[in-house]
Amino acid sequence: MRKIGEGTFSEVVKVQNLKNGKHYACKTMKQSINSLEQAHNLREVQAMKRLSPHPNILQLHELIFDPDTRTLSLICELMEMNIYELIRGRQYPLTENKVKHYMYQLCKALDHMHSNGIFHRDVKPENILIKHDVLKLADFGSCRSVYSKPPHTEYISTRWYRAPECLLTDGYYSLKMDIWSAGCVFFEIMSLNPLFPGSNEVDQVSKIHDVLGTPESMVLQKFKQSRSMHFDFLPRKGCGLSQLVPRCSAPSLSLLYQMLAYDPDERISARVALQHTCFRELRLGERRAVGLQRNIGTVDADTSSTPSSVEHLWRIARQVRLEHLNKSLTFVQLLNSCYTNK
Repeated sequence: MRKIGEGTFSEVVKVQNLKNGKHYACKTMKQSINSLEQAHNLREVQAMKRLSPHPNILQLHELIFDPDTRTLSLICELMEMNIYELIRGRQYPLTENKVKHYMYQLCKALDHMHSNGIFHRDVKPENILIKHDVLKLADFGSCRSVYSKPPHTEYISTRWYRAPECLLTDGYYSLKMDIWSAGCVFFEIMSLNPLFPGSNEVDQVSKIHDVLGTPESMVLQKFKQSRSMHFDFLPRKGCGLSQLVPRCSAPSLSLLYQMLAYDPDERISARVALQHTCFRELRLGERRAVGLQRNIGTVDADTSSTPSSVEHLWRIARQVRLEHLNKSLTFVQLLNSCYTNK
């Protein structure tokens, strides 16, 4: 066993299954669990079961409950690193095509979650895992049903990735908070720096206004109706995102602005984001790969997760030659397409 991570509520170690020799990530909860039934009813466990299988959601393999110590462990697939580890200490940014590749997969994960009635509430680089260019969203301990009525009282979302409605209201937020957080991650992967590194909640709001400017009075009025305390902000223009990522293409900048819309009602959804021009070439690559797969006619989408099918998808992927895509990217697109078309 080797420790690979630790948080407030859990510890993660790398373990090996002695029967099959495979390695997994074992997440042991720090809270005491009274029974296996209680374990199965945990929000995180229920969410992972509901969302599986999906190529961009971390897979839960097994639950292990020790009644003597009342500890619960989640045995999950093992990934190589998280996004924070990927970009930490890099001297040069990733290519924009690589960034788009990751963001496309993140939007697919969020769309799958939201369409299944769940929002994550803690999207950040540390909770986004990578292996062989495949991205998977993880850590569903803060997730919530989209049908639960506000106000949501729990402390949620890491401050730097917290949406304005989470900062300026008493718990009146929705799944659109995930999109804001994903927009912050988008910027961070591009620039290698956090977008809004506030030192406290007041400074967090100030840093948002430094970049995006203060919102229109109508937007602030919405927030005021959902908060007991009074706030007013002096008008500020903001430096704009283009000043911070000058090499960012127009389509990527457009999507970034839509993900970081101050008003959650105006913020883009994950599903609409997937259709944005920013991802046009990725969608085209998917269509070509799936079309080639259908022409060959030997792999059915319903069996795309079997080992033999995976090998066949690799053979198909090698035939898809788009300049901005590498083999692993095309392979991921094929898997995503198979799950989408189920």
